[in-house]
Amino acid sequence: MKSIDHWLEEYGESHQNPTNKTIHWVCVPLIVFSLAGLLWSIPHGYFAGILPAALDPFFNWATLFLLFALGYYFVLSKTIFLGFIPVIVVVLGGNFAIMQAGLPLFWVSLAIFVAAWIGQFIGHQIEGKKPSFFQDLQFLLIGPAWLMHFVYRRVGIAY
Repeated sequence: MKSIDHWLEEYGESHQNPTNKTIHWVCVPLIVFSLAGLLWSIPHGYFAGILPAALDPFFNWATLFLLFALGYYFVLSKTIFLGFIPVIVVVLGGNFAIMQAGLPLFWVSLAIFVAAWIGQFIGHQIEGKKPSFFQDLQFLLIGPAWLMHFVYRRVGIAY
Protein backbone atom coordinates (compact mmCIF):
# COMPACT_ATOMS: atom_id res chain seq x y z
CA MET A 1 0.00 0.00 0.00
CA LYS A 2 1.21 3.50 -0.84
CA SER A 3 2.11 5.82 2.01
CA ILE A 4 0.08 8.95 2.78
CA ASP A 5 3.02 11.06 1.59
CA HIS A 6 3.06 9.23 -1.74
CA TRP A 7 -0.70 9.69 -2.22
CA LEU A 8 -0.55 13.39 -1.34
CA GLU A 9 2.42 14.00 -3.61
CA GLU A 10 0.73 12.22 -6.50
CA TYR A 11 -2.53 14.09 -5.93
CA GLY A 12 -0.66 17.39 -5.73
CA GLU A 13 0.85 16.89 -9.19
CA SER A 14 -2.47 17.77 -10.82
CA HIS A 15 -3.27 20.53 -8.32
CA GLN A 16 -0.58 23.17 -8.82
CA ASN A 17 -2.57 26.10 -10.19
CA PRO A 18 -3.60 28.53 -7.41
CA THR A 19 -7.10 28.98 -8.86
CA ASN A 20 -7.62 25.23 -9.05
CA LYS A 21 -6.41 24.88 -5.46
CA THR A 22 -8.85 27.56 -4.30
CA ILE A 23 -11.69 25.86 -6.14
CA HIS A 24 -10.76 22.60 -4.41
CA TRP A 25 -10.89 24.27 -0.98
CA VAL A 26 -14.52 25.13 -1.69
CA CYS A 27 -15.70 22.20 -3.79
CA VAL A 28 -14.10 19.18 -2.07
CA PRO A 29 -15.81 19.86 1.29
CA LEU A 30 -19.08 20.55 -0.55
CA ILE A 31 -18.78 17.24 -2.40
CA VAL A 32 -18.16 15.35 0.84
CA PHE A 33 -21.09 17.11 2.51
CA SER A 34 -23.47 16.58 -0.39
CA LEU A 35 -22.40 12.98 -0.98
CA ALA A 36 -23.30 12.27 2.64
CA GLY A 37 -26.69 13.87 2.03
CA LEU A 38 -27.28 11.79 -1.08
CA LEU A 39 -26.31 8.60 0.73
CA TRP A 40 -28.47 9.56 3.71
CA SER A 41 -31.40 9.87 1.30
CA ILE A 42 -31.24 6.18 0.39
CA PRO A 43 -33.92 4.31 2.36
CA HIS A 44 -32.38 2.84 5.51
CA GLY A 45 -34.98 1.87 8.09
CA TYR A 46 -33.76 -1.72 8.28
CA PHE A 47 -32.71 -1.61 11.92
CA ALA A 48 -35.33 0.78 13.27
CA GLY A 49 -36.02 0.19 16.93
CA ILE A 50 -32.71 -1.56 17.65
CA LEU A 51 -30.75 1.62 18.36
CA PRO A 52 -31.68 4.28 20.91
CA ALA A 53 -34.10 6.76 19.31
CA ALA A 54 -31.52 9.57 19.38
CA LEU A 55 -29.06 7.53 17.29
CA ASP A 56 -31.55 5.97 14.88
CA PRO A 57 -31.48 8.82 12.32
CA PHE A 58 -27.70 8.52 12.11
CA PHE A 59 -27.74 4.82 11.26
CA ASN A 60 -27.79 5.24 7.49
CA TRP A 61 -25.74 4.78 4.32
CA ALA A 62 -23.94 8.11 4.81
CA THR A 63 -22.70 7.08 8.24
CA LEU A 64 -21.63 3.70 6.91
CA PHE A 65 -19.70 5.31 4.04
CA LEU A 66 -18.07 7.86 6.34
CA LEU A 67 -17.03 5.12 8.76
CA PHE A 68 -15.47 3.28 5.81
CA ALA A 69 -13.62 6.49 4.87
CA LEU A 70 -12.44 6.85 8.48
CA GLY A 71 -11.09 3.30 8.33
CA TYR A 72 -9.23 4.15 5.12
CA TYR A 73 -7.71 7.24 6.76
CA PHE A 74 -6.81 5.22 9.87
CA VAL A 75 -4.75 2.86 7.71
CA LEU A 76 -3.05 5.76 5.89
CA SER A 77 -2.41 8.07 8.84
CA LYS A 78 -3.66 7.98 12.42
CA THR A 79 -3.35 11.77 12.62
CA ILE A 80 -5.39 12.37 9.45
CA PHE A 81 -7.93 9.89 10.85
CA LEU A 82 -8.24 11.90 14.08
CA GLY A 83 -8.65 15.13 12.12
CA PHE A 84 -11.57 13.73 10.20
CA ILE A 85 -13.60 12.74 13.25
CA PRO A 86 -14.82 16.32 13.89
CA VAL A 87 -15.26 16.86 10.14
CA ILE A 88 -17.57 13.86 9.95
CA VAL A 89 -19.52 15.07 12.98
CA VAL A 90 -20.05 18.41 11.21
CA VAL A 91 -21.01 16.71 7.93
CA LEU A 92 -23.57 14.45 9.60
CA GLY A 93 -24.84 17.25 11.83
CA GLY A 94 -25.23 19.60 8.87
CA ASN A 95 -27.19 17.06 6.88
CA PHE A 96 -29.36 16.32 9.91
CA ALA A 97 -30.01 20.06 10.27
CA ILE A 98 -31.16 20.26 6.64
CA MET A 99 -33.66 17.48 7.32
CA GLN A 100 -34.80 19.05 10.59
CA ALA A 101 -35.41 22.33 8.75
CA GLY A 102 -37.86 20.47 6.52
CA LEU A 103 -35.77 20.89 3.38
CA PRO A 104 -35.62 18.03 0.87
CA LEU A 105 -32.22 16.53 1.69
CA PHE A 106 -31.92 14.65 -1.58
CA TRP A 107 -32.57 17.67 -3.79
CA VAL A 108 -30.45 20.06 -1.74
CA SER A 109 -27.59 17.54 -1.75
CA LEU A 110 -27.95 16.84 -5.48
CA ALA A 111 -27.81 20.56 -6.31
CA ILE A 112 -24.69 21.05 -4.17
CA PHE A 113 -23.08 17.88 -5.56
CA VAL A 114 -23.61 18.87 -9.21
CA ALA A 115 -22.50 22.49 -8.66
CA ALA A 116 -19.38 21.38 -6.76
CA TRP A 117 -18.38 18.89 -9.47
CA ILE A 118 -18.86 21.55 -12.13
CA GLY A 119 -16.51 23.70 -10.06
CA GLN A 120 -13.99 20.88 -9.84
CA PHE A 121 -13.99 20.33 -13.58
CA ILE A 122 -13.61 24.07 -14.20
CA GLY A 123 -10.62 24.02 -11.85
CA HIS A 124 -9.05 21.15 -13.73
CA GLN A 125 -9.75 22.87 -17.04
CA ILE A 126 -7.82 25.87 -15.68
CA GLU A 127 -5.10 23.53 -14.41
CA GLY A 128 -4.90 21.80 -17.77
CA LYS A 129 -4.84 18.36 -16.17
CA LYS A 130 -7.48 15.67 -15.66
CA PRO A 131 -8.79 15.02 -12.15
CA SER A 132 -6.66 12.46 -10.31
CA PHE A 133 -9.53 10.04 -9.78
CA PHE A 134 -9.44 9.24 -13.52
CA GLN A 135 -6.14 7.53 -12.70
CA ASP A 136 -7.25 5.82 -9.46
CA LEU A 137 -10.61 6.03 -7.66
CA GLN A 138 -8.81 6.16 -4.31
CA PHE A 139 -8.00 9.78 -5.12
CA LEU A 140 -11.65 10.56 -4.33
CA LEU A 141 -10.72 9.89 -0.69
CA ILE A 142 -7.29 11.48 -0.99
CA GLY A 143 -8.73 14.88 -1.99
CA PRO A 144 -10.11 15.62 1.49
CA ALA A 145 -6.88 14.30 3.08
CA TRP A 146 -4.87 16.59 0.79
CA LEU A 147 -6.76 19.59 2.18
CA MET A 148 -6.36 18.29 5.75
CA HIS A 149 -2.60 17.96 5.30
CA PHE A 150 -2.38 21.69 4.47
CA VAL A 151 -4.24 22.51 7.66
CA TYR A 152 -1.91 20.24 9.62
CA ARG A 153 1.20 21.78 8.07
CA ARG A 154 -0.11 25.26 8.85
CA VAL A 155 -0.53 24.48 12.55
CA GLY A 156 2.58 22.29 12.80
CA ILE A 157 0.98 18.87 13.18
CA ALA A 158 2.79 15.92 11.62
CA TYR A 159 0.55 13.71 9.53
